[in-house]
Amino acid sequence: MKYLSACCLLAALCGCTTVQPWERGLLAKPEMQWQPDTMEGVLQNQIHASKEASSGGSGAAGGGCGCN
Repeated sequence: MKYLSACCLLAALCGCTTVQPWERGLLAKPEMQWQPDTMEGVLQNQIHASKEASSGGSGAAGGGCGCN
């Protein structure tokens, strides 16, 4: 158990990296974002909730008719 936690700690520390100032401009581009267009994401979540006829996980309540 002691070795497992030491290995996990070592792996977590090795995975960290420092972003250099000249790399930040590249990472700030819209195509590098998880969700570049927030309105598109809201629309896709609404469509998914209405098509799946369920709710949960995104904080919205309602039925499958798409009228929530």
